[in-house]
Amino acid sequence: MATAFSFAQTVVFSEASLPLRTNALRSFTFCLPFSSSSSSSSSAALSDKPHSKKWRQPVTSALELGGVKITKDDVLRDDPTNNVPDTIFAKLGMQLHRRDQHPLGILKNAIYDYFDSNYSNKFEKFDDLCPLVSVKENFDDVLVPADHVSRSYNDTYYVDSQTVLRCHTSAHQAELLRRGHTHFLVTGDVYRRDSIDSTHYPVFHQMEGVRVFSPEDWAASRTDARSYVAEDLKKCLEGLARHLFGAVEMRWVDTYFPFTNPSFELEIFFQEKWLEVLGCGVTEQEILKRSGKTDNVAWAFGLGLERLAMVLFDIPDIRLFWSTDERFTSQFLKGQLGVKFKPYSKYPPCYKDVSFWISDSFTENNLCEVVREVAGDLAEEVQLIDNFTNKKGRTSHCYRIAYRSMERSLTDEEINQLQGAVRELVESKLKVVLR
Repeated sequence: MATAFSFAQTVVFSEASLPLRTNALRSFTFCLPFSSSSSSSSSAALSDKPHSKKWRQPVTSALELGGVKITKDDVLRDDPTNNVPDTIFAKLGMQLHRRDQHPLGILKNAIYDYFDSNYSNKFEKFDDLCPLVSVKENFDDVLVPADHVSRSYNDTYYVDSQTVLRCHTSAHQAELLRRGHTHFLVTGDVYRRDSIDSTHYPVFHQMEGVRVFSPEDWAASRTDARSYVAEDLKKCLEGLARHLFGAVEMRWVDTYFPFTNPSFELEIFFQEKWLEVLGCGVTEQEILKRSGKTDNVAWAFGLGLERLAMVLFDIPDIRLFWSTDERFTSQFLKGQLGVKFKPYSKYPPCYKDVSFWISDSFTENNLCEVVREVAGDLAEEVQLIDNFTNKKGRTSHCYRIAYRSMERSLTDEEINQLQGAVRELVESKLKVVLR
């Protein structure tokens, strides 16, 4: 259950079939306005919503997700609650995890191989589910508290007040359970407003696994149901870790997630340090109860594909996963897990600073969105290097932006144009006063 502040946060928590396409169609319908019956659950998330209507140039491009055509206007709406930029829409439909010769696809298929071999193909695989989901699916169905920070416009991409780009693959869990699935893996691209550095990107990929048990499964074990399921979960995931990393030392860390109890994190000792691999736990009974499974117990786990792939393939920067440069793409082949990436770029970074008096509504995530809007993947890092508050109570921040291309040297003229555009947008969009 790789939810926005849970399994996936600790680690970053098959082929298309008829059920996938049906679910994609259902998810697409969530782009339409929702009834007021679902609005109360998200009221806390809307407390920091934009107050002015945004103007966007008309767009007509379209893409297909899970067999459903979605136009750009379906995602980039002329709606005061919409905070999805063009750069994020451009990532929709890329589905790096479905490319067999891409590191993420190679890793996904290696995990599939483990479950197919050890569970006789019992686990159904969903990797083409539409990323547009309802607020209810994304948060309420996995028991995310109504006032949790992950619901805010600062952290989540809202299409409208009741529709988001999924923050985690757990957004599909409740529907799959209601439809009778008891063993499944869900892989997909997920979206979060985030900082800019070598390990964070606003689009990344997760896998969630769920297994549901019936009373006859634990009847002969002489242990209570939750203990039986927790033991099975640990055995399963220790096997997965060995499958991916070899004979490594492991340890379990007790933790807390609101949707599992008990909850754990699995760490392995790899390359001379402890590495968080995934989060997991025994599913809260309330989730199963809502799905009509009152007599069952289940486990769930969630992992971030980029985090593990960066370690397994020695990929130093998360932006590289999106590269179309043949010097990157040609290094990986279907079925070859753990081929070590050979760096080809030694272009130096260029640093530019921007200082301003912040407003009450300023957030660093909003700043990073502005930088990404201007520089895209040329922005390598945004770092706060200085802040102070003067005698009048005004607070100043100074941020250092590192610009670097993976593929070529940037000219001074290019950098100055980018920095000039950043300064203009920071002042106009974030309502700060430049220094």
